[in-house]
Amino acid sequence: MKIHEYQAKELFRRYAIPVPEGGVAATVAEALAIADEINAYPLVVKAQIHAGGRGKGGGVKLAADREELQQKTCEILGMTLVTPQTGPEGRLVQKVLIEQAADISRELYLSLLPDRATATIVIMASSAGGMDIEHTAATMPDKIIKVSVNPLQGLQPHHIRRILFGLGIAPDMMKQWSALLAALYRLFVENDCALVEINPLVVAGSGSLLAVDAKIELDANALFRHADLQKYRDVNEEDPFEAKAREYNLNYIRLSGNVGNMVNGAGLAMATMDIIKQAGAEPANFLDVGGGATAAMVEKGFEIILSDPNVRGIFINIFGGILRCDVLASGIVEAVKKCSVTVPLVIRMEGTNVEQGRKILADSGLQLITAVDMADAAAKVAEMVA
Repeated sequence: MKIHEYQAKELFRRYAIPVPEGGVAATVAEALAIADEINAYPLVVKAQIHAGGRGKGGGVKLAADREELQQKTCEILGMTLVTPQTGPEGRLVQKVLIEQAADISRELYLSLLPDRATATIVIMASSAGGMDIEHTAATMPDKIIKVSVNPLQGLQPHHIRRILFGLGIAPDMMKQWSALLAALYRLFVENDCALVEINPLVVAGSGSLLAVDAKIELDANALFRHADLQKYRDVNEEDPFEAKAREYNLNYIRLSGNVGNMVNGAGLAMATMDIIKQAGAEPANFLDVGGGATAAMVEKGFEIILSDPNVRGIFINIFGGILRCDVLASGIVEAVKKCSVTVPLVIRMEGTNVEQGRKILADSGLQLITAVDMADAAAKVAEMVA
């Protein structure tokens, strides 16, 4: 689960990680009130959306005085901000972060994330922080320092030393840096984070550290352990189809293709998307209804798939284990009748009560295309979207 920058900085403050003074505003009046409280210009107005690259898209602006702050806030609030991470449709800006501008003498990059291949937590750092960090990683990978931490052993002094020496940190700043790294690691572990990133991490003119930006992603599967963090969820920043699917315990991810698919089991879903691509089409979604899906869940799945205007056909690929094929077939028939499905529908199912399921489909009187196996399904999917 992604959270906003201002929310990430709230978490930073809990762990004594230094951040600029500031506050979040949803109106110009609130922004001016925050500015009056800070009472120190210049101030920065930062759009709050779940995407990076805001500065390049015009979502981060400097204000030299109160009048300019009002003007910049008006420009950003309500704008549709387009960045490389939002896609061409952009995101509507509903909140801005007003905070004190930093006195920057050096910009660095720092992040923590899990490495599933090695079952470690990786700390990444670079002396080339700022807006072009992606370019630096692509063209000068030697400038990115990576240190892997065994989570069973935790962060050790030798991990910190490798990072500090790699960044060329002066001896008189090492104590401050060590405290920062230890605090970030605790934040990452204690809150079940999937990502913690500071870009840029600023060394001010005085030598003090300041997290000018903050990005945190939380492991959604661990949120049951963190009732206090669940309040950070912003449904307005989520894909509406994915938010609706979550309400019905459906695992749905929207993609950019033209073939909607409904599958039970993540592995089968991945294989199904491969089949769709091999057939010359592109999947429009990942939808795993799970082993215990009911007819009602199947119906909701159809509603969500058909809500995507790009869908030109639907492929249902089910292995009947816990979810019996006759239950699935009944759900499909009811859903097609209620949802007025107007696109071609290919169904391939195997497993428990498969013959009963096929009979239900055959007796339905609906225009349904059945497939006997994966190869047959692939051929029919290709024909469906040709």
